Amino acid sequence: MLSVHTIRRICAAIDAFSVTFIAATLSRSRKKTDLSVLANESNNPENFPTIAACKAAVLNKHHKLEPQVVRESSSTNTVSDRLPISEPAIVKLKAEKDPEKLFHLFKSNAYNRLVVENRFAFEDTVSCLAGARRYDLIEHLLEHQKTLPQGLREGFNVRIIMLYGKAGMPDHALQTFHQMHLFGCPRTVKSFNATLQVLSQARRFDDAHTFFSQCANKYGIVLDEISYNIVIKSMCEMGSLDSAYLVMVEMEKAGLKPDVVTYTTLMSAFYKHGRREIGDGLWNLMVLRGCSPNLATFNVRIQFLINRRRAWKGNDLTHLMCKAGIQPDEMTYNLIIKGFCMIGELEMAKRVFYAMQGRGCKPNRKIYQTMVHYLCEGGNFDLAFRLCKDSMDKNWFPSVGTIEKLLKGLMSTSKNRNAREIMKLVKARIPSYSINEIKNFQGILYHSR
Repeated sequence: MLSVHTIRRICAAIDAFSVTFIAATLSRSRKKTDLSVLANESNNPENFPTIAACKAAVLNKHHKLEPQVVRESSSTNTVSDRLPISEPAIVKLKAEKDPEKLFHLFKSNAYNRLVVENRFAFEDTVSCLAGARRYDLIEHLLEHQKTLPQGLREGFNVRIIMLYGKAGMPDHALQTFHQMHLFGCPRTVKSFNATLQVLSQARRFDDAHTFFSQCANKYGIVLDEISYNIVIKSMCEMGSLDSAYLVMVEMEKAGLKPDVVTYTTLMSAFYKHGRREIGDGLWNLMVLRGCSPNLATFNVRIQFLINRRRAWKGNDLTHLMCKAGIQPDEMTYNLIIKGFCMIGELEMAKRVFYAMQGRGCKPNRKIYQTMVHYLCEGGNFDLAFRLCKDSMDKNWFPSVGTIEKLLKGLMSTSKNRNAREIMKLVKARIPSYSINEIKNFQGILYHSR
């Protein structure tokens, strides 16, 4: 029978053999890069594996895939819980109002495609800097963008040109066009038209005409209909109507067919300057050449008829629009309603007002203003009150003069309750009326009692 001491020695030997065997098995599965780490750790007797640890290691070896995934996911969750999720750059740009911080934030995201390719992020940033009159930051920002990989694309340079235009920096837009080749970007009619548009919108009409007549030949750019239409519009705004018409003639000689934009622009200009014969002639010429008028063309002609107090003729034109498959818009109805009101046909104006809603066209601010104003002029204060209240509920407030006429009319017809209701809406307006205007409104209610 073995003694207790002998049994303990045998168990110790078995334990030592088991530890040696397990450690050898584990060492074969270790990567070479881990050997140095294990060697350093083995020098510490406290790090020597126990039997329990070795058994756990053997079990982990057979099921190493599943625990590894668990450990990685748990560690990932731990890290994600520990690290705060940063806001997207787009959100930060939209929230930042300080020009300096906004500039540095945008520049730090110069290689971020989510920012660079976002047109609204560009426009909002430049608009904010322009509002702060930090044109130096705008120049620095946009000039830096040209040197980046996106500066090789013409579409991106077109955006730069248009942004300079919106910031009120047409000279920089012109310079961008002339320097495009320095950044390896080709020029076509797209960038040419963008530059021409910026000059025209800045009312640099002489520069626009010079650019149109000289730069196209200089850079070998083939002009299109858009190029000619921009120049025609700029000349019309200058008041050079005959020159604008000659540009259309030149356009035809270049093999380009005037489109509906060309005819509409010229018609509008000639009508505004009282040259009805040429305006009507352009309308007939457009139809004879097979160019169908669009909504804008009809509105231009209706505007002319309304100005000449020919509301019935304008109303007939709306029926022609519908037959042509063109639905009148808010501007069309506002013109017709105003036309009937101007000649005292309030009943027809009301019929048109209700008919437009039946056709799915909701009245806008201008239509409400027109109706309330002329109803007050005609003494129909009950309907004027209802429409004015409806308009104010939509936060569309008529002019101060119209409100004064309505309050006076309601008080004169003993509709004090309605007048107080209008006054309540007036006081709740945001932004509020001035103190003097509020006093004038309250004075009407007080003195009319």
